[in-house]
Amino acid sequence: MRFIEGGTFLMGSETFYPEETPQRKVKVDSFWIDEAPVTNAEFARFVEATGHVTTAEIAPDPADYPGMPLEMARAGSLVFRRTAGPVDLRDFSQWWEFCFGADWRHPTGPDSSIEGLDDHPVVHVTYEDAKAYAQWAGKSLASEAEWEYAAWGGQEGSEYAWGDELAPDGKMMANYWQGAFPHENSLEDGWERTSPIRSFPENGYGLYDMIGNVWEWTADWYAMPKAMEKKKPGACCIPSNPRGAAKRESFDPCTPEIKIGRRVLKGGSHLCAENYCRRYRPAARHAQPIDTSTSHVGFRCIIREKDRKPQRKKR
Repeated sequence: MRFIEGGTFLMGSETFYPEETPQRKVKVDSFWIDEAPVTNAEFARFVEATGHVTTAEIAPDPADYPGMPLEMARAGSLVFRRTAGPVDLRDFSQWWEFCFGADWRHPTGPDSSIEGLDDHPVVHVTYEDAKAYAQWAGKSLASEAEWEYAAWGGQEGSEYAWGDELAPDGKMMANYWQGAFPHENSLEDGWERTSPIRSFPENGYGLYDMIGNVWEWTADWYAMPKAMEKKKPGACCIPSNPRGAAKRESFDPCTPEIKIGRRVLKGGSHLCAENYCRRYRPAARHAQPIDTSTSHVGFRCIIREKDRKPQRKKR
């Protein structure tokens, strides 16, 4: 883990997507954070020690999902499939398949395995799976503010975590999609899907894969910004250790009948492209239902410095 000294930074962005606004100053306390995402090998040790069964390995209960066809009540997870040609980018069903038998041990389907992928980030994990691992390891999941602060690596004012150019002098700085998503990937970064951790340069805090490779779970509930939050706070009103929305605010307005909360994902993944989902940036954020696992979502953990200090006994 790497120690991150607390401080104040500009969170969010006014340049890209509306859910990243308003840009505002926030303050976070010191914490330790995993140098890289949790890998398949690390997750395997957790499963062996605890017997944990991931959400993707459990058949969903149709009672929890009004209108779900009974034939879909089988264990599985969402797997990305490259399309044969250009498609409507508003329809994500064109490239996502709910694959029966896909899980963290079988990342692209029941006939696949993680053999040779020990140092790749674990995927097909839901929020509860990530939380269970963190608790077993004596750690926590970061808040959105803590995660973003760490991702900047001490740098501010640029578009990307490393500067204003996505690929300075043609150098690939992270694992993301090169080409026209979702059908054409030139693989300039060398990877079709996940890549081994530490394959790309570390940031200013010595952290790897904060951008690209896999999206990462945070502890915060997701909500779009409120109009009242457009007012930028003065210097005397900088929020300290801000947290996300209330759970009730995180429900997907497109499926109001399903009361499944959504948490914030950060960092983008190997599927982010210039023509689609330019979220390979520290300020970017995405809403993920807590019961949903995919082939491009993983996590890393933190330990807050205040939690490491022994509590004094009251006299």
